[in-house]
Amino acid sequence: MDDQRVNGRAGQVARPLEIWAWAMYDFANSGYTTVVLTAIFNAYFVAVVAGNTPWATFAWTATLSLSYLLVLVTAPVIGAYADLRACKKGLLAFTTVGCVLGTAALAFAGPGDFAIAVACVIVSNFFFCTGCDLVAAFLPELARGRNLGKVSGWGWSLGYVGGLLTLGACLAYVSSAQADGRGAAQFVPVTMLITAALFALASLPTFVILRERALPQPLPPGASLLASAFARLADTLRHAARYRDLRRFLVCIVFYQAGVQTVITLAAIYAEQAMGFSTRDTLTLVLVVNVTAALGAFFLGNVQDRIGHVPAIALTLAGWIATVLIVWAADTRPLFWIAANLAGLCLGASQSAGRALVGYLSPKARRAEFFGLWGLATNLSSILGPITYGAVSWISHGNHRLAMLITGVFFVAGLLLLYGVDARRGRRAALKNA
Repeated sequence: MDDQRVNGRAGQVARPLEIWAWAMYDFANSGYTTVVLTAIFNAYFVAVVAGNTPWATFAWTATLSLSYLLVLVTAPVIGAYADLRACKKGLLAFTTVGCVLGTAALAFAGPGDFAIAVACVIVSNFFFCTGCDLVAAFLPELARGRNLGKVSGWGWSLGYVGGLLTLGACLAYVSSAQADGRGAAQFVPVTMLITAALFALASLPTFVILRERALPQPLPPGASLLASAFARLADTLRHAARYRDLRRFLVCIVFYQAGVQTVITLAAIYAEQAMGFSTRDTLTLVLVVNVTAALGAFFLGNVQDRIGHVPAIALTLAGWIATVLIVWAADTRPLFWIAANLAGLCLGASQSAGRALVGYLSPKARRAEFFGLWGLATNLSSILGPITYGAVSWISHGNHRLAMLITGVFFVAGLLLLYGVDARRGRRAALKNA
């Protein structure tokens, strides 16, 4: 890996070790989304905490939606604050502690402990999402424009390896617990402690090695830090016409990520409710899908810089549309497995490619702020997609196939919006207003 000259303190370069340390945060936090949101706690919430009531799936999606709403409101301001104070790393440490403690607290959510589960999911997911925005803002400091896709892909693929490690540890414990005759109410809480511990341990290289390259920016005379953060955000929104391609891509993200977030947060629920998978079956499925997701992120990250950011994302959205159609039609487990692994390839590729394109279109002086807007878009999608799925499932009396089919509309809308994005024009606008 070549050293990458950064757009920060003069003369500083990002060493391969530092890029690895940055990517290790993806490795660390992927256990949370894999175990809590995708594979174990979501299905446990529906079946055990909420007792498989007709509104259980909707309650899960509504809980997540509330946490994403909090992130949506705060992300742009936190990003602007991080730019002004050059304190991305300090804020990242704070959000990491919050997510780790919130995840560990999920161990106290047993059958009927609805309030505890809801509160802990909201807290842990809020800190998780805020941390994702902050760590993403380091990306343009570590790689030049032509290598953004490659470095983002490395980070995202390493993230899936971290998800695999955490999920594998949980699967080993679940298998042992089930062999001893213990039920979900006994073994799921322990998996939350495993996930929290591995997140804390694996994130240490990021805080030891990664450097804060940005410089604090001067405040207007007499202005407070918070007021300046709001003023910068207002300025970004007011002058959005300067970045019309980034603006259109953020709208595109809202739609296609609505589909992606639906798959992430409801995969285990769909597998158990629509396909009859057991907890062990679901964990095995997600374990394999994480492998294909890592491969997708790694290979598309390398291809993306050659074929272009927009064509790469368009390719993944076409794959997502095919995935939804196969899942909707699947009435056998082998066909569902094929769809799940295709989803894995698209999952890693689309998320890595989207993050790289945002970095490519962002002016260097507003990176954290623009990644805050990226977070705003992804968190809005995280409300739109899952809550739509939950509402359709509730209204249709548990018709998960119909809910999944409607999810495909988000990918179609994202693909249509993507065709209006000109990456080269957007890059010129970012450099002009740097």
